[in-house]
Amino acid sequence: MNIFRTKSIDLLKEGAEQKGLKKTLGALDMVMLGIGCIIGTGIFVLTGVAAAKYAGPGIMLSFVLSGLTCAFAALAYAELAALVPIAGSAYTYSYASLGEIIAWMVGWNLILEYSVGSSAVAAGWSGYMVGLLKSAGIELPHAFTAVPADGGIVNLPAMVIALFLSALLVRGTKESATLNKILVFIKLAAVFIFLALAGPKVNPANWSPLMPYGFSGVAAGAAIIFFAYIGFDAVATAAEECRNPNRDLPIGIVGSLAVCTILYIAVAGVLTGVVPYQQLNNAEPVAYALRTIGYNIGSALVGTGAIAGITTVLLVLMYGQTRIFFAMSRDGLIPASICKIHPKYGTPHIITIVAGIAVALIAGFTPIGIIAELTNIGTLFAFVVAAVGVLVLRFTKPDVHRPFRCPAVTIVAPLAVLSCGYLMYNLPGETWVRFIIWSAIGLAVYFVYSYRNSALNKQKVAIEAE
Repeated sequence: MNIFRTKSIDLLKEGAEQKGLKKTLGALDMVMLGIGCIIGTGIFVLTGVAAAKYAGPGIMLSFVLSGLTCAFAALAYAELAALVPIAGSAYTYSYASLGEIIAWMVGWNLILEYSVGSSAVAAGWSGYMVGLLKSAGIELPHAFTAVPADGGIVNLPAMVIALFLSALLVRGTKESATLNKILVFIKLAAVFIFLALAGPKVNPANWSPLMPYGFSGVAAGAAIIFFAYIGFDAVATAAEECRNPNRDLPIGIVGSLAVCTILYIAVAGVLTGVVPYQQLNNAEPVAYALRTIGYNIGSALVGTGAIAGITTVLLVLMYGQTRIFFAMSRDGLIPASICKIHPKYGTPHIITIVAGIAVALIAGFTPIGIIAELTNIGTLFAFVVAAVGVLVLRFTKPDVHRPFRCPAVTIVAPLAVLSCGYLMYNLPGETWVRFIIWSAIGLAVYFVYSYRNSALNKQKVAIEAE
C-alpha cells in the first residue's frame, strides 16, 4: 500500500485539459477575488470580537502578526500556484509534492475550512442585515434571526443568502466574478467612509493600555482573526479558470494580501481609538462605532457596504469550496458523480447545490464563534503543508520551470511553517479536539473509499492487469 504516491505535474495538467473548467478570469479578477474574500467578516465583524475578548487595542499588532504569517505563506502559495495552475489549491500542491495521504488530509481539512468559513460569513452577513433593517424601522423576530444557542430557533437570513449565492455560482464563474467586482468597490468605499468619518474622532486614551491581556492576548487575537486572511487561498483555487495563471495568480495572491493588510491595520486602529475595546463584542462593530460617535447616516452607509463586503466573502468562499471538491473528485478520492460539469453553465452544479445547502444548515443553527475557530485551524494546517511542499519540490523537481519563484525560499518557507504553527498553538483547546476528530474521520474515509478509488490506484491496477 503506497499512501505517499505523488501525482506528477504533467499528469495534473493533462487531467485538467481533459476535464477542466472554462478559462474566464484575468489578473484584475484574481486581485478582486482576493480582496473580495479577505475584506469582509474579518474587518466588519471579527475585529470587534477579537479586540474585546483577546487583544484590546493590541488588535492592531494582531493584524500585523497575522499579516506577516500570511505573507510568508502567500509567497510559497504564489510559486506553487504558478507552477501547478490547477484547481484545488494546497490540496493539489500536496498531491504533487508530498503524496496522496497528505493531499487527502489537506483536502479534507480544506472542505472543513470552506464549509464552516462560509457558514461563519453567512452568520456575519445576517447580523449586519438585521441591524440595518432595524435602523430602518424593520425589526425581524429574534426567533428567526438567531441560532438555538443564542435563544432563537434558526438564523433564517444566513440560510437565505447562502442558498441565493449557491444558485448564482451554478450560473457561472464569469457572472459571479462580475458581481464580485461591483460589491468589492462598494465595500472598499464603505471602509474609506469609516476611516474618513471616524479617523478625526480617535481618542489616543482608548489605546491605553495597548495590550491589556499581554502579548499572549495579541497572539490569541492573531489566531482568531487569521480567518480574515484566507482570501488569497481562495485565489489559488481559481487557478484553472485563470487565462494566464503563470502571471496573474502571483499578482492576485500577493497583491490582494498587501492591500488588505494595510486596510485591516488602519481600521483596527481607528475602531479601538473611537470606542473602548470592551464595547466592541457585537455583530456589527464598525457600524456601532459610527453610531456611538453620532454618525447615524454614516453608520447606515457603512452597514450597507459591510453587507456588500460580506456577500463577496461568502461568494468567494463558496466558490473555493466547490473547486476543492471538484479537484478531489477528478482524482477519484470522492465520487465523480457529484462533481459533474453542467453542459450549459460549465460549473460543477451538483456539488455547488449540495455544498450550499450544507452551508445554509450550519449557518442557520451553529454559533459564529465556534465556526470561525474551526476555519482557522484548517487554513493554518493547509498553509503549513503548502510551505513544506514548495521546499520539497525545490529539491525533488529542481529543473522544472517556475514562472514565479518564492524569494529566499529556504528562509521564507520555514518561517511560514513556524509562524502558522505558532498561531495554531494559540487556538483554544476545544478547537484542537474538533480538528483531531474531523481528521480521524477523514483518515477512515480515505482507507475505506478514497485509496481504492484513487485515479492513481486504478491506473496502477490497469498496468498490472496488462
